[in-house]
Amino acid sequence: MTRATVLKASTYRRMPWKNGGGETVEIAVSPAGAALSDFDWRISMATVATDGPFSVFPGIDRTLSILEGNGMSLSIDGGAQVLLTRDSDPLAFPADVSVSATLADGTITDLNVMTRRASLRHRVDRIDVDTTSTLKVHATTWLALCHRGDVILECGRNRAVLGLGDAFLLEGGEGADVVLSGRALCYLIAIEST
Repeated sequence: MTRATVLKASTYRRMPWKNGGGETVEIAVSPAGAALSDFDWRISMATVATDGPFSVFPGIDRTLSILEGNGMSLSIDGGAQVLLTRDSDPLAFPADVSVSATLADGTITDLNVMTRRASLRHRVDRIDVDTTSTLKVHATTWLALCHRGDVILECGRNRAVLGLGDAFLLEGGEGADVVLSGRALCYLIAIEST
């Protein structure tokens, strides 16, 4: 059964980081209300104001995208630093290895997608919407986050108008067509079983 839910930015849950170093804004999590130790998947945003280590999440894969600010460099599992900016492709890496962040120039806000590796995998794409286009959903769980501008999404009989920070969550909609129109920068997140 397909279920569509509009998630408004004003209703997102705020909580401290697992390592206590900041605050995260939870957009969606499964199962609903899951704690940081027992989610299957989680989509959130965080403001990073200081350099430091990332929280470690055993058995979890993560993808990070820079939403605001001048970027940050990540050292993942002792490797060479990777600079992430607003123009960078979303970066996927294991969440259960040592990761240290160094801000490029001031505070940033990031988008963080995490899935439990043993049962799920995910993909994050950034798209500019400047006309009407139709996308085929290829995952059992699919979320569109409007980061800039406004976008109208239509899927079957469901229609949603998303503004800054709002999201559209489609569960059980694999194979569905989603029509996007407007002018917006969006992040599309697909989550499926391994």
